Amino acid sequence: MSQPFVPPLDLQSLLAPHREAIAAAIAEVIDSCHYVLGPKVEAFEQAFAAYCEAAHCIGVNSGTSALHLATRLAGIEPGDEVITTPYTFASSAWCASYQGAKPVFVDIDPATFCLDPAAVEAAITPRTKAIVAVHLYGHPCEMSALRALCVKHRLTLIEDAAQAHGARYKGKRVGTLGDMACFSFYPTKNLPCAGEGGALVTDSNKLDTRGRALRNHGSVERYFHHEVGYNYRLEAIQGAVLGVLLPHLEGWTAARRRLAHRYHELLADLPLKLPREATGCESVYHLYTVRVPERDKLIATLKEQGVGTSNHYPRAMHLQPCYAELGYKEGSLPVAESAAQQAVNLPMFPTMTEEQQDRVSDALHAYFA
Repeated sequence: MSQPFVPPLDLQSLLAPHREAIAAAIAEVIDSCHYVLGPKVEAFEQAFAAYCEAAHCIGVNSGTSALHLATRLAGIEPGDEVITTPYTFASSAWCASYQGAKPVFVDIDPATFCLDPAAVEAAITPRTKAIVAVHLYGHPCEMSALRALCVKHRLTLIEDAAQAHGARYKGKRVGTLGDMACFSFYPTKNLPCAGEGGALVTDSNKLDTRGRALRNHGSVERYFHHEVGYNYRLEAIQGAVLGVLLPHLEGWTAARRRLAHRYHELLADLPLKLPREATGCESVYHLYTVRVPERDKLIATLKEQGVGTSNHYPRAMHLQPCYAELGYKEGSLPVAESAAQQAVNLPMFPTMTEEQQDRVSDALHAYFA
């Protein structure tokens, strides 16, 4: 008799223990008839700001909207350049394009998948106005070096922390390491909501005040618009769900880290390049990403053995058709391109059992045997 399939993510098992609390919170919103922003969103904003050890949190309708809001607040305009990684989700570059600016892609650190500060420094020009540092797969970027570059060149440092809720760099939470930080609460993220949701976090009172207006049609007082804004408001139901789940995030993170360390031990003897934490960094292991030649063959074989995987970024952003006009060619950013060809995500979710993890290990050992 075949064993149950091990999925790459099991959201149902994660949320099942909290179903009644989530339903009760949603019912409160429905009964209140206050469906957009409101008390549930405000309560979550305060709680998440405290969790991030930051002064302010602005709830928005997606991580993409948070990134766009950040580039708008940074004063990015047509003709400006924004440096970011090519090995990421599209939103990390969209936020520059939305402002008419040029995304400038630079190569990554092969050990962490995050921006290589030396490559960032080499790409800075008089037109550079910001750096979008993506804490990919839950691992923090090398923020001290990036911050030093921003101070030297008077750039805005934006953290894309969509996958890194609760990660730490030299003891500090991500979200407090740049001028602004952007989070996603998409259902697959470490802190999920029941649909789309995001947040912008900052210590700046000025950015907080203006950001709140911009997410709400540029309005502080209803029907009075001081500048052109957006409908980026977070729905109350999402604020309610996030308010229920946020207290469990630390426990989920601890479980992810335990699983990651156990993977390190189980897979140490295999010809895989395993993820490792850089000095001073605490990853929250949004994904457990390994690198292997013939990645697609491995994915197919594991599927046959009842083990699910995922492959997030099979084509780096600088080679996407939408950015063909930027002139990048294959070989332009070899480390990112190699990652796109070799990376595969093994099953990773807080409710994963040791039995499930052993099955992943057994399937991998059988493959390499």
